[in-house]
Amino acid sequence: MVVGVALLAGVRRPSHDELPHPARWALGGRGLGTTATCLLLGGTVYTSYTYIAVPGLIFGTGGLALYALVYTMMLSPLIMIMLPRLRDVAARHGLVTVADYVRARHDSHPLALATALTGILATMPYLGLQVVGLTAVLQAMGLTPTGVAGCAVLTLLFLLFALFTHPGGLRACARVSFAKAGLIGTAVIVLLALVLHRLGPPGEVFTLAALRSKATGQPFGVPMQGFSAYATLAVGSALAQLMYPQVLVVAMASRSKHTLRAATTYLPAWSMTLGLWAFLGVAALAAGVQTQAGHGELAVPTLIGQLAPDWLAGLLFGAIAVAGLLPAVLMAMSMAMLFVRNVYVEYLNPTATPKHEVRAARGPVLVIMAGAVAFALLMKPQDAVNLHLLGGVWILQLLPAVALSLFTRFFHRRALFLGWATGMVAGTALLGLGRFSSVVDVGIGSLHAPVYVAVTALALNLAVAAVLTPVLEALKVPRGTDVTADGAAWERRGSKYAFVVE
Repeated sequence: MVVGVALLAGVRRPSHDELPHPARWALGGRGLGTTATCLLLGGTVYTSYTYIAVPGLIFGTGGLALYALVYTMMLSPLIMIMLPRLRDVAARHGLVTVADYVRARHDSHPLALATALTGILATMPYLGLQVVGLTAVLQAMGLTPTGVAGCAVLTLLFLLFALFTHPGGLRACARVSFAKAGLIGTAVIVLLALVLHRLGPPGEVFTLAALRSKATGQPFGVPMQGFSAYATLAVGSALAQLMYPQVLVVAMASRSKHTLRAATTYLPAWSMTLGLWAFLGVAALAAGVQTQAGHGELAVPTLIGQLAPDWLAGLLFGAIAVAGLLPAVLMAMSMAMLFVRNVYVEYLNPTATPKHEVRAARGPVLVIMAGAVAFALLMKPQDAVNLHLLGGVWILQLLPAVALSLFTRFFHRRALFLGWATGMVAGTALLGLGRFSSVVDVGIGSLHAPVYVAVTALALNLAVAAVLTPVLEALKVPRGTDVTADGAAWERRGSKYAFVVE
């Protein structure tokens, strides 16, 4: 019922006087106001898995999990520094995807293709995690996600949400974001009231949770020897979040850079909401919630089942479902547009019209959503988390070509490509050798410290790009034409490797 209400919020008769265009379907005509931008941006960053995983990590690992709150608080200043610039460049030159920006800025087909494929590959596990979040809800409701009933419910939820929202594109998602914000805010207030009523005031909850946590050896504080891991996880995660295509799409869809900045000032309210959800992980400890080993994501759904009557638990679970379905559709839309504009049109059909691009992108949205359901159901939750960790390492390697290039033209396009390749290979290798540990030991001589793998790979990426740039300049290797240096609209040209599909 809750999901149905959210879907009805996004339904609106399409306007027949508008011709289909990628900037209208994927970016809402670049007309999102302050409120819509804030709710859609927050609704994209703060997913159902976020609301389940953060308290689940606190329940299972203690205070180290609070890095998630730190990195979300860091998002607002980082967004204000970077995304308004990207939004203005995209609007001025008619760019729709981040790979469009890379093509226009660096005049490099290989680098643009690398950006598109990295965005797609890194976002797919992120989308899969939304399914994992919903499987936790289904398990708390007594449904086996891999069973016939559970699989049918998951597939129906995702496909219905895609079918209701994807014809209207980003505008439909923006309308649904109002419903999501209201549902999540109401849900956390109700849950906090239940916790305080059943377990007592916050001081007693923390005291009881600390006693139970002490027995497991997971302190609420951050140990000093883990501070470098904590800091690099927070910084690296914040920077990586800005590179995901769904976040960049929302930023480019805002009405102006001033609108985007105004919307960003309200994002800390979302972080405060996440902090309240994180408290539910403490409450789960205090309530003595029991979950399978290694399945902390079940802590909050199980807590809801213990504290709330069945009818109320169903409404709360519906709110969590909407929290995952909205960003899932946005992820699928952004991946579909990257594939269509920067792979299909670029290399297979350079003469495609804007109308054809929109039609070609709508189909893959459904395919991607169905693939995400299969991806999550066929894998163990920990494997999905591991792949998302790998996706975070990959997406951060786009930072030099996208974020840094907004402020400097120092890096040569070929140096950026080779730096990206180095970071991708190094990050993947470090994760594999470390058995998917999120941190790696970095040291010189007797000095050693645990550092987030993605930050280590990014450092290698930047080092290669910085060293090779003066070498390529000395060899007089052409830089290419920076179209974003003037105010002219970008005229896309097909790759020389393209061939037309009749």
